[in-house]
Amino acid sequence: MKVLMVNGSARINGNTFAALEEIGRTLEKEGIEYEIFQLGGAPIRDCISCGKCTEEGCIFTDDCVNEFIAKAKEADGFVFGTPVYYAHPSGRILSFLDRVFYSSGRAFAHKPGAAVAVARRGGTSASFDVLNKYFGISQMPVAGSTYWNLVHGRREGESQYDAEGMQTMRNLALNLAWMMKCFETGKANGINPPTAERGNSTHFVRKDLF
Repeated sequence: MKVLMVNGSARINGNTFAALEEIGRTLEKEGIEYEIFQLGGAPIRDCISCGKCTEEGCIFTDDCVNEFIAKAKEADGFVFGTPVYYAHPSGRILSFLDRVFYSSGRAFAHKPGAAVAVARRGGTSASFDVLNKYFGISQMPVAGSTYWNLVHGRREGESQYDAEGMQTMRNLALNLAWMMKCFETGKANGINPPTAERGNSTHFVRKDLF
């Protein structure tokens, strides 16, 4: 089993990465592989709702979105990590996830996920909440911890001094590993994920009103 994590920070080795690494070390102790997918500082397109998604994901291939989608199809669980900018996730991780989920949301169904937010001080809860929205619309069970999945630190390396934050990351990893093992055991015993009903897409603009 493998967990695919996203570092939504342009700082490849910053505090968001350190939080994800703490999760990864605990996952390895539980016999689960992990990979941290680095968004880095390269440009990432916004979703423009063109409706031209492909089997590989997004029609635009000049950034890392489709590379991630290919990995996501093979992964068993996910963690999305973001730094906090103006009490909100980084714009780059939102642009990235909008396109990933819009084009390939079914690759994530019934796989557990978790969000992690890292900040100097405020805005972590709001950022955490935003990232959790992707799980709820994609049939993804959400792994929790003993506190909200938050770590504090500004300069590189400061997150190591947030003892409770790092403890929260380790407990999150344990819960995520437990969920994945439970799901795997269920499948081995014939308990398969449900098939979602589809076909209805209601909106509230009706031609007969005009």
